[in-house]
Amino acid sequence: MCRRFQLNESDGTRSVPTTLLVHPMRIAVLGAAGQLGRDLCPRLATLGEVIPLSRADIDLAQPDTITVGLDAHRPDVFVNCAAYNFVDKAETDRKAAMAVNAEGVFLLAQGCARHGTKLVHFSTDYVFGQDASRITPYTEDDLIGPLCAYARGKETGEQYALLASRDNLVLRTCGLYGVWGSGGKGGNFVETMLRLAGQGKPLRVVNDQRCTPSYTADVADSTVQLIARGATGLFHVVNSGDCTWYEFAAEIFRQSGLKPNLTPITTAEFGAAAKRPAYSVLSTAKLAAFLGSSLRPWQEALASYLLERRNKPA
Repeated sequence: MCRRFQLNESDGTRSVPTTLLVHPMRIAVLGAAGQLGRDLCPRLATLGEVIPLSRADIDLAQPDTITVGLDAHRPDVFVNCAAYNFVDKAETDRKAAMAVNAEGVFLLAQGCARHGTKLVHFSTDYVFGQDASRITPYTEDDLIGPLCAYARGKETGEQYALLASRDNLVLRTCGLYGVWGSGGKGGNFVETMLRLAGQGKPLRVVNDQRCTPSYTADVADSTVQLIARGATGLFHVVNSGDCTWYEFAAEIFRQSGLKPNLTPITTAEFGAAAKRPAYSVLSTAKLAAFLGSSLRPWQEALASYLLERRNKPA
């Protein structure tokens, strides 16, 4: 039996209603308790049964758990939101980072292929960066060039996912922030900025890395639409526009009515262990052509986030 449902896509100027006929799916979500997973699960429920999974169920660094988990649940779609995402720590903990972001994804992709399960895997804008002169958004067809251990692991993982099956879907995104925070990292950039501003501390934020921080609710909405339409291959899924981290912080404070002591600094002054791209803005032209619209501008997404966090139950 099929179910009919309505997708309403909007880019702020027009609405493109699309009615799809979809067989109810069994959808497993690894990392369901994280900030992206928490926004994905209720939206994926429109497509069928959602099976939320945690590291206790499947640990990408433990191969046996991948086999056992897939055998136990046999989903039609497996959405992987899990990753080793400690970018700086990965420079000295490369084995652990590769075990999750590359080797674990390889085993997961192979297991999904054996079961006939579609793998939906999230990657990152950090797969780019070696083109120091870049000033135009990267498309899905552009050559990659990761700069750090974390990024190299993620690049390898996305290639494993794409090569395992033509049916798989890899979504690159950037600077995710959601109201449920990032469990393993203890928050997100927006929450960190608001917390430090509330403590009255002076803030020094990098102003020479340009990208597009993205709201997990918007990324989740587009992910569900892509799955519902049977999308395969590689897509960039980020909010529209771009900014530096300093510009993002300044907008956070402007919209929040705060005036902290905020100073722009260079990447060199910040002195992070891992090298980041100076420019990693992702083009969403392919996504817009496939869905009929792009994600809204990052400023509008931030406003929705700030409103949602104010209304979030304690």
